[in-house]
Amino acid sequence: MSRRRPSRFHGLLPVFKKAGPTSHDVVDMARKALGERRIGHTGTLDPMAEGLLLLCVGQATRFQQYLLLWDKTYRGEIKLGHATTTYDGEGEAQDPAGTPPELDVATLDGLASQFRGEIEQVPPSYSAKKVAGKKLYELARSGEKVTPEPKTVVVHHLELEAAPPDQLLVEATTSSGFYVRSLAHDIGAALGCGGYLQHLLRTAIGPYAADRALSQEALQAAESAEVIIDGEAWIPLDDVALPFTEVELNSAAASRFVHGQEVVVFKTGVEDLTPDSNVMIRSSDKRLLGIGSVRAVLARGRTLNITPSMVLNTATKASSGPKNTAGDLP
Repeated sequence: MSRRRPSRFHGLLPVFKKAGPTSHDVVDMARKALGERRIGHTGTLDPMAEGLLLLCVGQATRFQQYLLLWDKTYRGEIKLGHATTTYDGEGEAQDPAGTPPELDVATLDGLASQFRGEIEQVPPSYSAKKVAGKKLYELARSGEKVTPEPKTVVVHHLELEAAPPDQLLVEATTSSGFYVRSLAHDIGAALGCGGYLQHLLRTAIGPYAADRALSQEALQAAESAEVIIDGEAWIPLDDVALPFTEVELNSAAASRFVHGQEVVVFKTGVEDLTPDSNVMIRSSDKRLLGIGSVRAVLARGRTLNITPSMVLNTATKASSGPKNTAGDLP
């Protein structure tokens, strides 16, 4: 059995997915364009949705689980009048249908307030969420009725705007795991007329915005991988941002970290960290080394004992030279 060829490229590629393809289809497009197999994404977009799909390439796939933690921002359109089986326009209409009420600004703000903050949300029956090892949409299509368990999610920002005669415009920033389709369904139920998600655009994932993403057409038309890597959309591994506090290590501590040893860091401004907190580890020359776990917080938060929980292969290789320091990363 032949060994897998090492990845040539390591970083993030924001792609603007069009309505139609699945998220996996876009991953396949990137694999062909870059000549890389090791590519994943940081959150599925339904086929009917468009917007930002953040792809992890090479060693960046090791950050996938952490990048999933970023909040996500959406704009969408809710069609009022009836619900559907899939909570979007692709499903069958469900009775009873109702006439949408007249909605003024005060009513809409009161409605939105019901869904802001920490809420319990039931995922759509037609979704990729798994129950007993099977995806919900697979169970639904086979005729097996399963009521998904509610999940705690957070809605940081939610604004609703009426678009007469029968639409609502929605803008939301939410935690990971949130379903805008469920929001549309629940809003329709709250209004007593039913509703479903007619259109969805994901505009941001954490600090990454859709307006810097590579278009799907440009991804498919790229004449070489280098055209993409040298383009404005590409985010090198060292520039990856994660939803954790950053901790910088000097060359001696960096060398210990990349070789799996605990390090002691004296740092101010991290008083909010607690044992088991994740931190993003960089060398003194800003190279990304990996993820550390805070084992102990001492001296009123000014001293941290950090153990490596994930070290990038690029960091260990770079630190294996004569000087044996992570500060010597190429």
